[in-house]
Amino acid sequence: MGVYEGRRAVVIGGTHGMGLGVVEELVAGGARVLVTGRNEKNLEEARAKLGPGVRVVRSDAADLADIDALAVTVREHLGGIDFLHVNVGVSGMAPVTEVTEETYDWMFGVNTRGAFFTVQRLLPLIADHGAIVFTTSVTNVSSAVGMSVYTGTKAALLGFGRVLASELLPRGIRVNSVAPGFIDTPSMGVPGLTDEQRAEFMRVGDEATPMGRHGTIAEVARAVLFLGFEATFTSGQEILVDGGLGLGLSAEL
Repeated sequence: MGVYEGRRAVVIGGTHGMGLGVVEELVAGGARVLVTGRNEKNLEEARAKLGPGVRVVRSDAADLADIDALAVTVREHLGGIDFLHVNVGVSGMAPVTEVTEETYDWMFGVNTRGAFFTVQRLLPLIADHGAIVFTTSVTNVSSAVGMSVYTGTKAALLGFGRVLASELLPRGIRVNSVAPGFIDTPSMGVPGLTDEQRAEFMRVGDEATPMGRHGTIAEVARAVLFLGFEATFTSGQEILVDGGLGLGLSAEL
């Protein structure tokens, strides 16, 4: 019997990268899983990789009609939710003086507004004593140049999660966050990179991270699932999965 046998899980933004890593661990553990994504190529690849046992749904977190439809689909397919992982997020880099209204609204629309209303609409389906885990970012505790808007979106999400943790105490629902640093994913969190740009991004990340390397998708997935299922006396917390980057650790004596 798998460790997640009988559990019902929904992963928002689970068709690639870190979200897909969480889904694969859930499936391997016997959970019933519903996954959302927006990119058609990623959706098709996820369906092929995960097989017919996983429901892969196209849903845009920035579209409230899509979120409402998702709630209906979750109810019909799973009946309820024991574990919700909100992994949706978009990013862009620009100094404050070059940020446009369109870029600002795009990032807040997905990362904050979309995540907020996804949880609000799915909340009636989450079982008492269930768990919610958000993907935030190491930028919540660092000062990354060019990441002002993205940092704002993830800081807002962290604040929302902490208030939600308090509001859901009567139902025994735990709410926590995982804040990744530089993680080795196909897009590196910045879509559209060339091979050369990705290699340079890897080099910069390795140099900036005290542990001297990028994290893996599996390392993030283990932290997410620890908070989702094992950390039964923990709520309102954010775990950094960043190789010491956010705390400025140093190996020097």
